[in-house]
Amino acid sequence: MPRFDFAIEPAWRLPLRLFGVGPGRAFALVEEGMLTVRFGHWLLRTPLSNVAGTTLTGPYSTLKVIGVHLSLADRGVTFGTNPRRGVCVRFHTPVPALLPGGLLTHPGATLTLADPEGLVRALEERPRT
Repeated sequence: MPRFDFAIEPAWRLPLRLFGVGPGRAFALVEEGMLTVRFGHWLLRTPLSNVAGTTLTGPYSTLKVIGVHLSLADRGVTFGTNPRRGVCVRFHTPVPALLPGGLLTHPGATLTLADPEGLVRALEERPRT
């Protein structure tokens, strides 16, 4: 059950607490055929079969990545904790994450994890169904 914690920039620890981001509440988990991303108050869950691909990304502009962001260009969601690097996970079918009830869905999610390469390996090496 691979778990990947977010790499939280020390200067942003306190502000990220406003989003509920703290120890045990900012991670990506690959288990039992599901990808689960917890980012403070937000939760993204989708079957691994819905993962279309991954791309390592970064560096980013700090103001565009720290916290929770919605891309107006493609409706992608960013859960950001540092400007250095992360991974973009693309989905076959867009998934809800920001708003309850699936009112807004996202074709991709950018996650600034401590080990983005590890998540890429976990998602790319999963059994295909």
